Amino acid sequence: MNPRTHFRLVVLYVLVAALLLVLVGRLWSLQVLSGTHYRQVAAQNRTRDIVVPAIRGMILDGQGRPLVRNRSALVVSVDRTSLSRQRDHGTSVLRRLAGVLGTSQEEIEKRIRLCGPGIKRPCWPGSPYQPIPVDDRVDPRRALQIMERQEDFPGVTAQVQAVRDYPRPEGAGAAQALGYLQPITQEELDQRKGLKVTGYSGVDLIGRAGLEAQYDADLRGEPGYRKVLVDSQGRVTGTAAEKAPVVGGNLVTSIDAGVQGAAEKALQTAVEGARKQGHKADAGAAVVMDVQTGKMVAMASYPTYDPSIWTGGISQDEYDGLLGKKKGEPLTSRVTQGQFAPGSTFKISSVAAAVKDGYGLNGIYPCPGSYNVGSRAFTNFEGQGHGNMNLHEALVVSCDTIFYKFAYEEWLRDGGMKPKKNPSDPMVGMARSFGFGARTGIDLPSETPGRIPDRAWKRSYWEATRKADCKGAKEGYPSVAKTDPARAAYLRSIASENCTEGFVWRAGDAANFSVGQGDVLVTPLQLARAYAALANGGRLVTPHLGVALMRPDGSLLRRISQRPERRLPVDGKVLRYVRSGLADVTKKGTAAGAFSGFDFDRVDVAGKTGTAEVYGKDDTSWFASFGPVKKPRFAVIAMVSQGGTGASTAAPTVRAIWEAMYGTKDKKPLLKDGKLPSELPKPPADGAAP
Repeated sequence: MNPRTHFRLVVLYVLVAALLLVLVGRLWSLQVLSGTHYRQVAAQNRTRDIVVPAIRGMILDGQGRPLVRNRSALVVSVDRTSLSRQRDHGTSVLRRLAGVLGTSQEEIEKRIRLCGPGIKRPCWPGSPYQPIPVDDRVDPRRALQIMERQEDFPGVTAQVQAVRDYPRPEGAGAAQALGYLQPITQEELDQRKGLKVTGYSGVDLIGRAGLEAQYDADLRGEPGYRKVLVDSQGRVTGTAAEKAPVVGGNLVTSIDAGVQGAAEKALQTAVEGARKQGHKADAGAAVVMDVQTGKMVAMASYPTYDPSIWTGGISQDEYDGLLGKKKGEPLTSRVTQGQFAPGSTFKISSVAAAVKDGYGLNGIYPCPGSYNVGSRAFTNFEGQGHGNMNLHEALVVSCDTIFYKFAYEEWLRDGGMKPKKNPSDPMVGMARSFGFGARTGIDLPSETPGRIPDRAWKRSYWEATRKADCKGAKEGYPSVAKTDPARAAYLRSIASENCTEGFVWRAGDAANFSVGQGDVLVTPLQLARAYAALANGGRLVTPHLGVALMRPDGSLLRRISQRPERRLPVDGKVLRYVRSGLADVTKKGTAAGAFSGFDFDRVDVAGKTGTAEVYGKDDTSWFASFGPVKKPRFAVIAMVSQGGTGASTAAPTVRAIWEAMYGTKDKKPLLKDGKLPSELPKPPADGAAP
């Protein structure tokens, strides 16, 4: 044999032997070293894990009526991941699915595309790895076509699932208080490693606002799972193991559906009435609170919306309507997030501050039509004077000039334009004691704190706005001057003053503060809490909605603990004095016209009107009340932004709510004996409506 040929054969033998050794080694590695792993993979190829979503708990009113429940629905969902693995990326599947559902392929593609910058609704805001619902109101016969011909619809499922439903018992919507659900996002999934999702209900929908968000963990329940056996075609041949889901707890709230419905109706009527009178009436709120416990009986906000709009996908127009100013930003709760100047309703704090600062509770004070605060005249409403009077009468007729006098004299004692090192600011301190300028602690997310301005706030605000003010002082406001030269000149003078001395707490700031004007902002909820403290003898309670969580069988899961209350730094005789003054407001004061013919024998109501002036806008209408006067149970507050005077718009709204709660000679009361139920209700047996 040729030596060269022999050498080549030897090299070939060595290569073959090496390849065989590599092959044997790889087989040994697969079968011995990694055998356990691949046995598990093989088993997984014969089984599939299916997460069984838990039915989300209902949200009930205090009598057990469902404010939010579930309805059973056939839901068709599409798995983007499965479609992406197909040769045509699922185009043919979506075409067939559109034909079955009676829609267009384009519409389905819109629903399963991922939301992002520049992507209009409908789109999918959740995780891209979970099935995406495309129809939650499927005809059973159409769903059957999908289930029976699964080989024609890979990546598509049709299942009966629980979908959120809003029955509006007694007309109660309470959309902002209840909140809504949205799919869990991929970022949230990444933060919750190990959490399995199903795509539409149970574990993958989370509360985004209101009670749905606040009590999400309690309402959610615990998902179960089912391990099913499948053949090579992916068809289910049996069940290997399963664990049942745990139904979420039912949340019992303090809301009374009847009172909530009445408050929403009264607020809607007020807005419509104000508009007929020529006012813009762009927003409003109505609140009913138990003054003894802080339980929220009703929380109405205007404008409102139907929370079912989120179910099954939302269009871009609908989404823009919820967030945009054109429709009044209905997602915003005016009860907890709306901040408005309170006007004369704020005087309950100012009276307490004045008395604590040394002014006599039973003193006599002049009430001229105007009062000079420094070099500027501050006037009563419509410039009307009322002669000499005590503080009781000052509340009844809502005399502003008495409070201007108190505030100006206190400002002078604090040093005026050159304040003392530690000025007393009695009205500022008292307002904060009443809970203004701070969150109430209600069990709802995103509550705003309002604003109680003082010297420190004014300096920080000046530092933040000084650059813009100085620019306005230098350049003026040419765009405004084209249409309104007088206003442009006014704005320029204000900008000039703010540019150089905007940090100074002036006498006018103190005067405006005393009557709830200027830079003072409160939420309707804060005002309700303050009037509750006045009514109950000085206990500043924490407002709350959640009462208890109950199992589906009606047994108690747990009661929701409440935060401790604190006391007002106000003598009891001062509170009694103020209450007596407000009791006359509805009979012979500024609200007498609105309460003309009211049945005070049925329920004696005390209250205070408020008309807050807002530059460039119509007045904000307020009425704050409590009752019955001798044994107070409830505080009822109404506010309509740009609604006119408190007596003309808000006071009639509050009257309508009281009459709904306690009844009239022609109408049965919503509350039996004027009381809320003391026992926990037994909720419906099933959280999913048939």
